[in-house]
Order: sequence, then C-alpha cells, then structure tokens
Amino acid sequence: MFWAIPALFAATLAHASYWLENINHQGQAAFNPDPSYSVFRNVKELGAKGDGVTDDTAALNAIIAAGNRCGLGCDSSTSTPALIYFPPGVYVVSGPIVNLYNTFMVGDYNSLPVIKAAPSFQGVYVIDTNPYKAVAGQLSGAPWYTPQNNFFRQIKNFVVDVTDAPVNQTAIHWHVSQATNMQNVYINMRVGGAANTQRGIYIEDGSGGFFSNITFNGGDIGMNVGNQQFTTRDLIFNNCNTAIKMIWDWGWVFKSVQINNCKRGLDMIGGSGNPQKQDVGSVILLDSTMTNVDVGVLTLYGPGSGPGPAGSLRLDNVNFVSTPTAVQTASGQSILGGNQLVEAWVQGNVFSGNSTALFQGAVAPIAKPAALTVGGKIFERSKPAYENLQASDVLTAKSNGAKGDGITDDTAAIQALLNKATSSQLVFFDHGAYIVSNTITVPSGVRIAGEMWPIILAKGAAFQNRDAPVPVFRVGNAGDVGSVEISDLIFETAGPQPGAILIEWNLNAATQGAAGLWDVHARIGGSLGTKLSDDTCKEGTLDLTNCLGPFMLIHVTKTASVYMENTWWWTSDHDLDSAQHNKVTIFTGRGVLVESTNAVWMYGTASEHNQMYNYQFVNAANVFAAMFQVETPYFQGNPDALSPFVPNPKFHDPTFDNCAPGDVSCRKAWGLRTVNTKDMIVYGAGLYSFFESYTQQCIATFSCQTNMVSLEGSSISLVGLNTIGATNMVLVDGVAVSKAQPNAFNSLVSGLQFIAPVAKISSTTTTTSTTTTTTTTTTRSLAPAYSLFYQRPGVTKPKTAYERLYSSGCVDRFHLNKNGLPEFENNSTLCGPNTDMFSIFEQMFPVDNKIARLNNGFLSNGTYEIQVQNLTQILRRDTLSSDRDTWGWLYQGVNPVPVPPKPDPVPPQPEPSPDAPVEPVVPQPEPSPDAPPQPEVPQPAQPSPPSNIYKAGGEKVAIASVAALLVSFVLFW
Repeated sequence: MFWAIPALFAATLAHASYWLENINHQGQAAFNPDPSYSVFRNVKELGAKGDGVTDDTAALNAIIAAGNRCGLGCDSSTSTPALIYFPPGVYVVSGPIVNLYNTFMVGDYNSLPVIKAAPSFQGVYVIDTNPYKAVAGQLSGAPWYTPQNNFFRQIKNFVVDVTDAPVNQTAIHWHVSQATNMQNVYINMRVGGAANTQRGIYIEDGSGGFFSNITFNGGDIGMNVGNQQFTTRDLIFNNCNTAIKMIWDWGWVFKSVQINNCKRGLDMIGGSGNPQKQDVGSVILLDSTMTNVDVGVLTLYGPGSGPGPAGSLRLDNVNFVSTPTAVQTASGQSILGGNQLVEAWVQGNVFSGNSTALFQGAVAPIAKPAALTVGGKIFERSKPAYENLQASDVLTAKSNGAKGDGITDDTAAIQALLNKATSSQLVFFDHGAYIVSNTITVPSGVRIAGEMWPIILAKGAAFQNRDAPVPVFRVGNAGDVGSVEISDLIFETAGPQPGAILIEWNLNAATQGAAGLWDVHARIGGSLGTKLSDDTCKEGTLDLTNCLGPFMLIHVTKTASVYMENTWWWTSDHDLDSAQHNKVTIFTGRGVLVESTNAVWMYGTASEHNQMYNYQFVNAANVFAAMFQVETPYFQGNPDALSPFVPNPKFHDPTFDNCAPGDVSCRKAWGLRTVNTKDMIVYGAGLYSFFESYTQQCIATFSCQTNMVSLEGSSISLVGLNTIGATNMVLVDGVAVSKAQPNAFNSLVSGLQFIAPVAKISSTTTTTSTTTTTTTTTTRSLAPAYSLFYQRPGVTKPKTAYERLYSSGCVDRFHLNKNGLPEFENNSTLCGPNTDMFSIFEQMFPVDNKIARLNNGFLSNGTYEIQVQNLTQILRRDTLSSDRDTWGWLYQGVNPVPVPPKPDPVPPQPEPSPDAPVEPVVPQPEPSPDAPPQPEVPQPAQPSPPSNIYKAGGEKVAIASVAALLVSFVLFW
C-alpha cells in the first residue's frame, strides 16, 4: 500500500443498497447502429476496483470511452449516451478522468463513492469535461468540444478528494453549457498553506448551466468561474481562502450560499483587475449567509468604473455574521459594513421613470409573495433521489411492455404503466426512444425518472393540426391537486408535428414543490431520429412544410403549479450528429407559456430559437425565476415571427401590431413577454439575438432585432437583465423605456440591474366559440401611492405625512415625473387647486429640516429635488442622527397605511444549515428532498446602511443613511 486509506473514507467501504444499482438495466441507444452498445455501466463490474489501493485511472477512462464514444475529434453526438455508475468505494486516480460528451457519472446516493487523487497525480483536473488538445510547443491547444455547445452532462453523488494531491490541483473542470448538472458533490481540498493553490471547480467559458448541493472544504478557491450565464444553488464553502472568484460573466445567480471561515466570500475583481475594463457583468446573491469571513464581497465598481454598468451586483437577504465588511473595493475601501442582515443592496444600472442611472446603495426589498417562500426565503427543492426505495419499488418501462426502439408505438404501454403505478413506486424509463402517437395523461401521484435522458418522441396524425393542438404529455387535468415528479427525460418530435404541445401542465401542487420537473428538456431537431436534421433542414432551406417542429414546447395552465429546475426548451440551431454540425432551420411555434396564478418556480431554465416567443406569461401571478436564457431564431427575419405559424388568440399569441408594415426587425421573437401579469420576480435574464437571417453584422450596432422584452399591463420585478443584439431592451406597454446601447457593458452585451415598472393591469375576459372570439377589457390603474415618513425621537409609532396632511384636508399622493423625481398630485377636492404644499411641510417641520424654497432648484451634494406642480423645492438635511427627526420616502401601495416602527437592531446570529454541519468531517448524503423543512431562526433587523450613490456622469453624492433610503425608493419605484 503506497498510501493509507484515511478514516474519512472508511464508511464508504461498506456497501449500502441503492435501487439504481440493483434494478434490471435494459436501456439501449435506439439510434446507435451497434446493438451491443451498452448504456448503463457499473465500473466495478467492468474492471475498476475502488479499494483505495489500486490505481483505477486507466480502467475508469476505458469504461467511459468504450463503444466508440464522442471524444477527441467529435464535437457532439446523441447516439452514444452512457450512465457510468460508481458503487461505494475509494477510487484512486493518478490522472484525469474524462467525462465525455453525453455522460452521466452517478455514485451510490446512500454511500458516496470517493474519487481520490493520488500524491503522484499528473495533470490539472481530477474530473475533466473538456480536455485541451496537446500541441507541441504550447501549453495547450483548443478544447476537445466547443464550449458553447458542450451539452448533456451530469455528475452526482460523489466525494472528490485532492487533500493528498499536489498543491496546484483542481478537482473538477466544468467547461460546459446547457443541459448539464452537478448535484450532491463534496470537494475536499488542503486547508491552509502558503503554497496552496488548489481549486474546487474551474469554469473558464461556456453558455449557461446549473448545479446545486455542492460542498467545498478547504482549498485556495472553492469556485473559480466564468460563463455567459449560470445558476447555482445550495452551495457550502468551509475554510477556503476565497469561496467564489469570478473570472468573467454576463450574468450569474447564486442562491442559498453558505460561506464559513473564509478570507473572502465573493471576489468580483475578474480577470483584468481593471476598474475601467471589468470582466464581470452581473452577479446576484440571494438568501445567503457569510459567517466569519474577512471580506464578504470584493468589487471594482465605483465612480468612473466601467464599461457602463459592468460589475453590477445585487445582495438580497444576505446575512453577514461575524463578518466586519460586507462590500469592499479592490483598494480596501469599505463600501458596505458587515455584521448585519442586508435585505436589499445594489450596484449597477437602475431604471427610473424613462431612463437609467448608475446607483450603489441600499434599496427597497422586493416583496416576495407568500406562495413562493418558506421561512422568508424563496422556496427550493433538489431533484429527488428516491434513496429509500428498493429495486422492487421501481417499475421499468421495458419490463412493462414498452419497447423504446424508436420504431414501435409505445403510447398504450406507457399509459397503462402510468395508470398502474402507485405513489410509493417509481416509474423508470430505461434509455431508449419511445414513440408516442397520442396524448398520454400523467395522473397525480406518479413519479418518473429516466435513465440517461430517454426520449419521448412525438409522432402521429393526432399532432398534425396546428389550429387545434393537443398535448403529448398532459400532467393532470384542470382542477387536479396532488403531486407529480418528472426527472431526466427529453422530449422530441419525429418529423413535422405542428399540432403538438410537448407538455401541458395542469396539476396544482398539494404542497410547495410537490409538482415538478428536474433536468427535463425539449430537443427539437438536429439529432438522430427526429428527421429534422441538416440533410433536410439545413440553413437556408426554409422548408415551411417539412421542417416544422411542434406548436409549443410547454404550457403551464391556469390551474397549475410547477417547480422547474435546469430545464432547456431548445429548438436546435445546429445538427448535433452530422460530421459538419451544420446550422439547421426548424420552426417551433412557441416556447414556454405560463398562465398559472398559483406558484411557479423556474431555476436555471432556458428557451431558445422559437418562432413567436421564448417565454410568455399571460394573466399569471406568483412566479419566481432565477436566470432565463434565450436565443431568438437565427433565421429571422426571413421569415419573420408571424410565419409559418400564425397567431392563435386562444393561446394569447403576440400579433406584433406595434410594428410598422414591412418592419421585419420589429417582428421577431420575444425573449420575454408578460401580459397582465403580477407578483412575478425574475432574478437574472440573458436574452440574446445573435443573427439577422444568419448574418451577424447586426450585433455591433445592436440591430439584430428591435425589441427583446415586452411588459404589457404587468407588475413585475426584473433584476439583472442582459441583452445582445436588440435595439430596445425593454418595452413597457409598447413604449421603449430602456435602450441597449447606453447600457452596454462591453461590445456585445447590455445590462440593466433593475426595472419594476408601475402596471396598469387589465382585467380580461375571453369567450371563445367555433366562429368568433370576443374580448372585453376593463383597465384599472394600480399606480402606487407614496407618503413622507416622519418620526421624532422616542416616538414608538411614527406618523406619515399622509396622516398629517389628511387631517389638514389634503392628500399627498404623488408619482414620479419624467426625470424620476416625485411629483405631487394635489387633490382638487380635498386640497384645493392652489394649495401650497410647501407651506404645509413648513408647518409640519418648521426649523429642523431646513427646507429652502427655490424657484429653480438643482440636484447637488446633500440635497434632493422635489417638484410640486410648477413649484420646485429643495429639501435639505445637513445632518441626520438618532437624536434628531428623521424622514424618508416610503412606498405605501395603493392605500397608504400607518408605518409600523422598525425594531431595534439586534446582533446577527448565524443561520443554521439544515443540509450539513459548518465543518463536516465525514460527508453525509443530502437530506431527502421530501423531508419537512427545518424551522427558520428569526433574522436580525438590518441597521441603517451607509450609502454611496453614483449619478450619471460620475458625480458622487454622499448622503446619510436615511436620506439614502429616500433616493433608493425614488430610483426603484
């Protein structure tokens, strides 16, 4: 034995039964010409030892690569999937394990296998998803796979240990894009040491992705990452020098992060380290805790930084415990003090009125609907592992009459299997391609999992009528309440199926997250078996008959509730299986349509290349999304978004009536469209238009399409929006309120930190008959009211100016004028048309507030402009402290009410982790996702934060904390 087995791994040597190992595996790659090709591979049955002594490197790589799989020289392939299963054990490796294209690496959930890097390890990465080609005379050549097309990977249920490896070792090289995931992984690295440069996960490039439930112990850097857009959730960092170090991004969402005993929490300095050339576009940190961290966030953002809003950041419900500095510049200047719960704090470009301004400071928290939260945080749920099931509890599709051969019609067999299954069983689709010729109904109580993404392949006469589309999978019926869980499936169409809705989701969840999709994708064309490949639908073909995809990818109906995590609704832009990987032109009518007013969660979702829209929300409510990712169709505007599918009023399709005749740039697919939608929160959106009829000269001029986001009669909060190629980032009720070019943070991407327009929601009733459709619309204004918050020292119940003015016979309702400043609306009945609002203020606050009446006020240091009809005034407070009167603008909703007093600050307490101890010694399996949530510890009140505000033009206005609150509310509302 050349090194001893640490006690850390002793528990893994005892085998624990896991159903995935013990069921009868019958999966076959339906479109692989080799009938002997094996999908499921148990590494111990095929030569790996996992005994903690034997070097398993060669055996593991041989097992993964067997069957002429897609490796060096193959950019992508759907015909060679493999699920590589690791029973419990310690697998010693002395070189990288290469996770090839279309590979799942899955360990025993109940007894995690360990991949242990030996002291003699040669190479940079223990697990490598995209090796670099060796080139003589160079450090490295190009990667094996195009990073933006490096799809279809999973790694779950492992310990990766580099504690005995060289000090420069990296555990996982995750150089990937969409439809990739890691879950339930523990990464153990060296702790401390001046020479320690070990990293947990390294990502240098790619397009989109998601992972969750990862624990990092030790190391120099936990995550060293850069990607176009990404979503990560439930991450724990213990004893790292730096928990998260950003290289670059356009947008990244971190949710439920715990950082313990690290020197730095989130480092946004980026690769260049130049404040004027920041590489990090936007980061959102949500529902997270940092404990015993020297500096929470490092940033380059500040006066004169750039380009534009680069370096944007939102802290949302982030608790800094025993962490003295929350946000600090690279030069060491503290921007936001620590040891507090930060409810909402931003830096970046903020929409106000009809323009944007650079802003840095505390802001009003976004109201989060109760339907979406648990314990004050946005609800989340990891993909079920069904760890307590036995093999006898699993009903496999091929043992119950289905063939999955890509030829046989499996509709009846699948429906019978779903009808047969009980809520205590699991329906398991062996890998294959299952032809479905008519609607399959998924009853409440059914749980479905797939082996390495088996394909549900829609094909048949039932799916041909685009005027009367029907679902392929119907999950529940309207009005049903219960649970359905679906994970690891892919939906496709075989040839044109223009009347198919791939999934219609009707089921309302009995409890939060009881109805959900995890790692479920649509892949339309561009792969074997679809008959929509580059031999028939190559770029430029424009076959409007034979290259039709489905009517819609997924429809979440009015009665539904659904939890989506890492779902990719993709109409292919290129062929994955041909040698040349040519671009393809395929027409899918619509992407994702949501009409639900119940709870909908969408973590790490993407919708791409769909004709009319990619995401549309109509009459919806109670929606949370963490990172939408969109590419609009490469072929538009030839044809435009109205062809070949035509608008169907039953599905609230856009008609693009706002576009002038012949304006094809205007008639292009919406990235995001909302209609009469409220209580919707989007944290992160990367919406891109890269082409005009397959040419790309339009990118540099922001003219690939005119509009990207349309908010119609909707009240939503949109945080961290990034666009490419669109002239207008956002339309509100048909008016462009945010243009791309002024908000650009590099030559490609435009960024907007926050927009929450005031809605004018229409109450719409639609009646449909066989011959006519009549729509009646009643519009009611939901414009918010505001009031002046006023409190004297020692007063427990502050009064508002609304209350005082009302008692004087005058109501101080106001809106924001075109400059984003509050403009009072004198009520002619209560106040009289000539009421002098200033006189009322002067009576209420005679001397302390030092209000100066000016005819031509201007914004300058220590002042803030208030416009009252034709009278301009300046409200000035030179000093604000706890022993003086305080005031600030308070958002009051439609009907102002008295404001409850804010409790005195209390010392922040560490937030307990329900998933793992702060410093785990032995990695434990992730708790069951079905376990009841742990009770939350009450969060401390947030002390008044310091504020630094950057106005357009770089002028810095430094004001005290309460005055900062005033400006924050004005800018955000």
